[in-house]
Amino acid sequence: MANSNETKISGHIQEVVANPSPLGLLGLAMVTLVACTQKLGITDGTAFIIPWAIFLGATAQFVAGLFDFKHNNTFGATAFCGYGFFWFGVAMTWMIGNGMFGMNPDAVIDTAQLGFAFLGYFIFTVYMTVGAMGANKVLFIIFFLIDLLFLGLFMSTLGWGGEAWHVLAAYAELGISIFSFYGSAATVLNTHYGYTVLPIGAPFGPWTRAAQAKY
Repeated sequence: MANSNETKISGHIQEVVANPSPLGLLGLAMVTLVACTQKLGITDGTAFIIPWAIFLGATAQFVAGLFDFKHNNTFGATAFCGYGFFWFGVAMTWMIGNGMFGMNPDAVIDTAQLGFAFLGYFIFTVYMTVGAMGANKVLFIIFFLIDLLFLGLFMSTLGWGGEAWHVLAAYAELGISIFSFYGSAATVLNTHYGYTVLPIGAPFGPWTRAAQAKY
């Protein structure tokens, strides 16, 4: 006769994972800080930007994205992995440009292809900016600045509109670095101390209000 007091429990056990956003934002802040100096004419060349692109811009963001998948955070995972892959691609482009792969001298190099890649990431960033409205205001500002960065990059790379687009990209990238450092610091300190040390602003926008009303 079966024991009537026996209880069977089944289900998914959620592994506790820390918030990966500060790491991803740190990676974004560092790579854009270093990269913007070349666009602003403070430094020359791209050879010494490559390590920061690979390890901070690419790897740190990609790792943060993978852990956001474990958080069931589709927005964060897509953003960090998407921009992580972007910096892998940019690093390889710079490596090619610096002759690190021993290119065939007869190879055809058309920078317009890079321009269309920037255009693709501009489109990606526009709809991610809509999503950032539902996160917080600091993240929205970062994404808005990334919009300006890619707008400037694809316009200048494709040769549309002159030097002003390059300048826009340079200063937008500097802004991304500043706000990403702030966002990383805010998330670390607010989580560590358990209250708001650095404010990041509440979610906003019509879709956020509709989602809140639904629940």
